[in-house]
Amino acid sequence: MTQLTALVTGSSRGIGAAIRAALIARGVTVIGHASKAHDADTIGADLTDPTAAGRIWDAALERSPNGKIDVLVNNAGLFQANPLSLSDIEWLDNWEDSLRINLTAAAELSRYAVRQWLNDGRPGRIVHIASRAAYRGDSPDHWHYAAAKAGMIGLHKTIARHYPAKGIMSYAICPGFTDTAMAGDYLASRGGPGLLADIPLGRVATPEEIATMAVFCALDAPESMTGAVLDANGASFVR
Repeated sequence: MTQLTALVTGSSRGIGAAIRAALIARGVTVIGHASKAHDADTIGADLTDPTAAGRIWDAALERSPNGKIDVLVNNAGLFQANPLSLSDIEWLDNWEDSLRINLTAAAELSRYAVRQWLNDGRPGRIVHIASRAAYRGDSPDHWHYAAAKAGMIGLHKTIARHYPAKGIMSYAICPGFTDTAMAGDYLASRGGPGLLADIPLGRVATPEEIATMAVFCALDAPESMTGAVLDANGASFVR
């Protein structure tokens, strides 16, 4: 079997780190990304920089053993409050940073991947880590996050509808709250146990659970499943 290479954004912690570890355990060469490189296998780039996605893609191709990327996992995300009470410019700056990190960079990397696979006549897979917020919405301080993740789902479905005959598949995962530092801070700020009462499972997901789903999509999911959106929210939102 040909050695596969995956690019995983936001791979330094939480869900991204779990996906990276799970792919490596399956024998995949993984090129990671983080805002700042912390090891030789990680590309450092701040996704608020409009040039970051292009630099990440070029660096990933250079690091790939065969100069190709077979799997792209769009996982990098920003989740921070953007209260309506902020000044106009602060609110807009937060909105634009969130959309650039959560949506625009993912779209740019997806474009690079699809274009490469079409030009090379090779198959490829994209896994988008979206959010329950894409369908259910989020808090009054997180309009930007919900909008970005809804946009990611639209991006995913469009890719899935137009390229499968060329061997290019797209899958999306919508976690609810996951046991990461980012979600932990949010849970604490909104009452913790009271918020958990909204999750019939009684707990949030683990990064390893989301990683299991991501690896399935990246390596094992049937082609007929392209376009699917997988939920992982403990039945807190059922479609």
